[in-house]
Amino acid sequence: MVATTIHLMRHGEVHNPGGVLYGRLPGFRLSERGVAMAHMVADHLAGESGGPRRDVVAVVASPLQRAQETARPIAEAFGLDVGTDERIIEAGNHFEGKTFGVGDGSLRHPEHWPFLRNPFRPSWGEPYQEQVDRMLAAVEKARTLARGHEAVLVSHQLPVWVTRLALENRHLWHDPRKRQCSVASLTSLRFEDDTLVGIGYSEPAAVLLPGASTVAGA
Repeated sequence: MVATTIHLMRHGEVHNPGGVLYGRLPGFRLSERGVAMAHMVADHLAGESGGPRRDVVAVVASPLQRAQETARPIAEAFGLDVGTDERIIEAGNHFEGKTFGVGDGSLRHPEHWPFLRNPFRPSWGEPYQEQVDRMLAAVEKARTLARGHEAVLVSHQLPVWVTRLALENRHLWHDPRKRQCSVASLTSLRFEDDTLVGIGYSEPAAVLLPGASTVAGA
């Protein structure tokens, strides 16, 4: 059996003082804590925090700035360059650039209500299944690239979460408050040859999580 592990990582905390749903908008960088999270995960994978050094041979990130910044210290820890894959980008969202809520947020404006008509698709953004399809295509490419070793794909909360739901044969529609995909977390897919044999979840930067940004769609 050839064992390969693909780690789907959510980027670190983002500097977002306005609390907007930033989606695919450019210019959203990591916060100071987000940078610390990225380095903590790099140390964890490289065995610098007491555990074993992982066999990472590829680091690939979404093209968005926050993902690229998260990937950089991990790649440096293994002497690698950061690759870019458009397929692991954040999901498209109608509410991108807006605050989301019933107070001063988008929900107080009737013109936005039609976008909430179907939570199962969802009607406000890129369909869940399309996200899963593109993420799994990127996983397959990474699995070929890192066959017999490990790769890290730095992506975003929703694409990572719905990919896990799909692989666990669960409904793709879900309560966003119940996602197990914190900032800087690792959802690890373990393969033997071409067969998925396990899914793990870890939070190497958990000590930095209290107070971290949890805006849905981040």
